[in-house]
Amino acid sequence: MPSFSHLLPPSWTSQVTAWLAEDTPSFDYGGYVVGEAEREAYLFGKGKTPAVLAGVPFFDEVFKQLGCSVEWHITEGEVFQPVKHVATVRGKARLLLLGERVALNILARCSGIATKSQRFKTIATANGYKGIIAGTRKTTPGFRLVEKYGMLVGGIDGHRHDLSSMIMLKDNHIWSSGSITRAIQEARQVGGFSLLLDVEVTTEAEADEAIAAGADVIMLDNMEGQHLIDVARRLKERWQGKKFLLETSGGIEEHNLQERAINEVDILSTSAVHQSVQHIDFSLKIQIPKDT
Repeated sequence: MPSFSHLLPPSWTSQVTAWLAEDTPSFDYGGYVVGEAEREAYLFGKGKTPAVLAGVPFFDEVFKQLGCSVEWHITEGEVFQPVKHVATVRGKARLLLLGERVALNILARCSGIATKSQRFKTIATANGYKGIIAGTRKTTPGFRLVEKYGMLVGGIDGHRHDLSSMIMLKDNHIWSSGSITRAIQEARQVGGFSLLLDVEVTTEAEADEAIAAGADVIMLDNMEGQHLIDVARRLKERWQGKKFLLETSGGIEEHNLQERAINEVDILSTSAVHQSVQHIDFSLKIQIPKDT
């Protein structure tokens, strides 16, 4: 069965190397007093509520680069009840502590994003929504790969990964180029047939222009309630012969997800699944041999 880790590019392990270098740029003073006795450390998933485990390959790579091994007791994507012994890490005591904080930070944020993503999808599905829940590109610089990975483990769409993976024309692009039609024509000329073109609009008239000009996705920005439903229905009826998707974005949170999760709209995109998300609490405890 495919693993989400199979999505990762060959270059991703260099990011882990950089994170370790950032955390210990010169001397490891604490590690000096610990020594190199072989030890086991138990990874506990804590907190007060059930959570989704995500970020396993990143956690593994931290300790692999330090010469340690990790044995997982649950699988990535599984929901665990706290407090749960989720993994055992084995290696020299100094090296276990050298990787501890980097590994926990990655796991805590990635699992938090996966947990929030799964919650969003559960709420939308329970409301009868059949479309796509997607994250956004409002990610942390240098940490996007982990954050988008967490969204996928949580069961939602990662949306575009970067500026090169889909053409998105927002208000500043349109204002700078002069019109929606002109912006689409110029973007299509260089983007070719292989890239989807997503255009942000704020009115029904702008949506009509974008559809007529050949946009693949129409983002109905900051439209809500009955207005969103009415506009989406009219667009679908008026442009029945055109192939396009409707997306809604802006201010989508858990508290208003039910009213925004309408089947007239194909995609709900939100930054709430990764911006200011609650991290999942993990701890790594070295076990002292009983005969010590």
